[in-house]
Amino acid sequence: MDQGAPEREGYHRMYDFVIHPEWDSIGCETLYVKLLFADYDQGYAVVELLGEWNDAVHNDVMEMKRRLADPLNSQGIDKFLFLADNLLNFHGGEEDYYAEWAEDCEAGWIVLLNARDHILQDLRTARLSPYLWAGERYRFSGWRIQDPLALCQAVDLLIQKQLGA
Repeated sequence: MDQGAPEREGYHRMYDFVIHPEWDSIGCETLYVKLLFADYDQGYAVVELLGEWNDAVHNDVMEMKRRLADPLNSQGIDKFLFLADNLLNFHGGEEDYYAEWAEDCEAGWIVLLNARDHILQDLRTARLSPYLWAGERYRFSGWRIQDPLALCQAVDLLIQKQLGA
């Protein structure tokens, strides 16, 4: 291990970086998550992302869906708010798992909050807008100080307005 890097068990490594054990591995080489909030009655989950979402090489969406979304969905979660402040890159691949996930969340949504401009461009290039909500409207700089339920409700309201409901 690199000199100065923590040698305690539980730490993750991504490239040359040491990742704190509070970040959960979901089977992706370069993507870690932290489930910050879940409201099973209202169907909300807030998940922070760290690293690189890579469907082109690693099929990260499959790992995300099978290891995180499916278990939450089986407990009533159908609205996924992904905090993308620390999502550094996105590489799209096939849309099958996105379509399946969106179908599982038919009454809900999947949102990437605070995605960087180059990630938004990559999402457009991968043609994933039918499955994911993302963009300028989904930039909330003060999410860390906001009540998570209120944040989810604000995002839900924003989506409902866009849908014209």
